Amino acid sequence: MQQKLITFIGGGNMAQAIVFGLLKNGYPADKITVSDPNADKLALFAERQVNISQNNLQAIQNAEVVVLAVKPQALAEVCQPLSAVDFGEKLVISIAAAISVQKLTALLPSAQHIIRVMPNTPALVSEGMAGLFADKNVPTPFKTFAQDLMNAVGKSCWVENEAQMHLVTAGSGSSPAYFFLFMEAMEHALKNLGLEAQTARLLIQQSALGAAKMVQQQPDMAISTLRENVTSKGGTTAAALNVFQQQQLSHTVQQAIEACVQRSQEMEKLF
Repeated sequence: MQQKLITFIGGGNMAQAIVFGLLKNGYPADKITVSDPNADKLALFAERQVNISQNNLQAIQNAEVVVLAVKPQALAEVCQPLSAVDFGEKLVISIAAAISVQKLTALLPSAQHIIRVMPNTPALVSEGMAGLFADKNVPTPFKTFAQDLMNAVGKSCWVENEAQMHLVTAGSGSSPAYFFLFMEAMEHALKNLGLEAQTARLLIQQSALGAAKMVQQQPDMAISTLRENVTSKGGTTAAALNVFQQQQLSHTVQQAIEACVQRSQEMEKLF
């Protein structure tokens, strides 16, 4: 991975995940700066020899890469004083949900190289999935750097048009919560039927992990085939799946994904 001077504006969970992932992969701490008003958050980075600041303007002066790691509703306020800086030679990476490249360009008029990233919270355990989008004018080395940055905490993929970032939000940005909800429901069901809480959780978390690994390690096999392979006709698995089908699980999931996409589209117009 190229080694550039990186400044993170915002030191929240996602910034922590990326920075700590970079450090774990051998990225020099002295090439990373994190700026955040919260002293407790900054202390976490200082413990790992990362440069810290509470002044965003000073923090980005010498940066080659600026990562905007703040909530979308705060981005305009954060960018206002930064707009005086010449971003012409800097790479700007935004992980703010639903903020378009057009909006980012309006907030930082001198920025010529902007990449949008939609990460997700499994980055905190180096198992993240990030979707990236860049305009055609962004040079390949900058795109490579952004992808390497996200690969430090998981995997990544590019989308060809910016509208697809809404689908990335639904497919990976928000989806850990869908799986958590399903696992939570299974846990409650087992406990309601008399299983001890710790045992219920172990059964579910390990099964979910194993199922995900089977999907990952057999990329040429359809997920439907994996499901069919563990579903004997008239057996216990089939009995459970029949209930899901009767309750139109697939239709419910389709509606949920569409609702997530719609909300992402609405948010893009709000900020």
